Amino acid sequence: MSAVIGRKHEQVLLENILQSGEPELVVVYGRRRVGKTFLVKNVYAKQLAFDFSCIHNATLAQQFENFTAALSRASGNNLAMPKSWIEGFYMLIAYLEPLIKRQRRVIFIDEFPWGHTPKSGFLQAFENFWNTWASAKKNLVVVICGSAAAWMIQRIINSKGGLYNRVTQKIRLLPFTVDETEVYLQSRKINLDRLQILQLYMVMGGIPHYLRNVAVGESAAQAINKICFTKDGVLANEFKSLFQSLFNNADEHIAVVKALSKKGAGLSRNEIIKECKMSSGGGTTQLLDELTESGFITPYIPFSKTAKDAIYWLTDEYSHFYLKFIEHGKIKGDEAWEKYSTGASWRAWSGTAFEGICMKHVHSVKKALGIEGVHTETSTWRYKPNNGEQGTQIDLLIDRQDGNINICEMKFSIEEFAITKSYAEELKSKLSVFRNATRTKKTLFLTMLTTYGVTTNIYKTGLVQKDLTMDILFNS
Repeated sequence: MSAVIGRKHEQVLLENILQSGEPELVVVYGRRRVGKTFLVKNVYAKQLAFDFSCIHNATLAQQFENFTAALSRASGNNLAMPKSWIEGFYMLIAYLEPLIKRQRRVIFIDEFPWGHTPKSGFLQAFENFWNTWASAKKNLVVVICGSAAAWMIQRIINSKGGLYNRVTQKIRLLPFTVDETEVYLQSRKINLDRLQILQLYMVMGGIPHYLRNVAVGESAAQAINKICFTKDGVLANEFKSLFQSLFNNADEHIAVVKALSKKGAGLSRNEIIKECKMSSGGGTTQLLDELTESGFITPYIPFSKTAKDAIYWLTDEYSHFYLKFIEHGKIKGDEAWEKYSTGASWRAWSGTAFEGICMKHVHSVKKALGIEGVHTETSTWRYKPNNGEQGTQIDLLIDRQDGNINICEMKFSIEEFAITKSYAEELKSKLSVFRNATRTKKTLFLTMLTTYGVTTNIYKTGLVQKDLTMDILFNS
């Protein structure tokens, strides 16, 4: 099997589960293409006794056929198809009984939500399998996995039925960090400088399945052209199928993502309802939770506010890129990205994309600031006065228990970033408005996070307290 890149915390969890000596029901969830199957199969390669993957939009007969083929292959016997999922799981028990008497073994059911089709009885049969047999077997680890993250949480982790309080470990697998992306590309003999790796990340995020399409010898621009703008490009038409494979009412989820893609400052729940013409009931809450758990959007609580005031941001890099350049883009072919990347729309997009990446890597920012051991609260802040005063927005601030606040400004540039006189005045005004509006007594540290650093000039001196470069993102 191939070596697992990154995922150190998750690998430790899975190894500890293997050594626990107790029956384990493990739930692994995360967005499509993030590497869940690869992780489980590689860590448990030597202990895996049985695995199968449920099929999207398949009939019950097709699911049975798939299950039977997998069990026949594992057992070495030509088995007959079960007449129900209850019977199918009893067939699995018969196969596993002699194996787990000798040693600890793992079974793995992938894309679990796809098995629970209407009237199939799949979930109920699995509940019966776990509660009446598997939960008493100290040599058994059962891993179930799904891309429909919200379904996994609602129906399994937070089950109020047969699996209530039965899950022994949950693992939410997130995309690679920028650091892990660099290591992954290097493992594939792809040696790009950090600006190009960052540009790939701004388009594809840390999704291994997307990144594996980058070829040796390609520049970032060439890879983006090929993967996103040619007729056979993996990401040219991925958007709709991605959402439809995860959500039953994908059009509503897509509508929210599209609304957020147009708002660099994010939207509140009420603003989303207004933009998308949605109801204010529990259905909207569930939809936002589903998008959040699947990693497409992230709620940020504004400074000095509570969770009910959360601002939602689109934080899936590919979705943002697709809606900006691919969906209605008129330029296609081998030179599309070179043409796009010289325009004003690219500059606006790259700034927003870079900010989003920085916000995802706050741990790296704290590490670079030397405040890992300080309790902090990370938030955004926007001020909309009603009396004609100047409004302002802060996308990232780190409120520290040691009596300081880092006000972070993030700027993407292909060279050193120079603070101009007008921008310096804007920054000073932002700090002043924040202090006056919040009445904070804490010391404010203006922190610049750019690609190549800030040019030393009269406008930087005395204003910028900390100058961080993109290199800190590669040190997670």
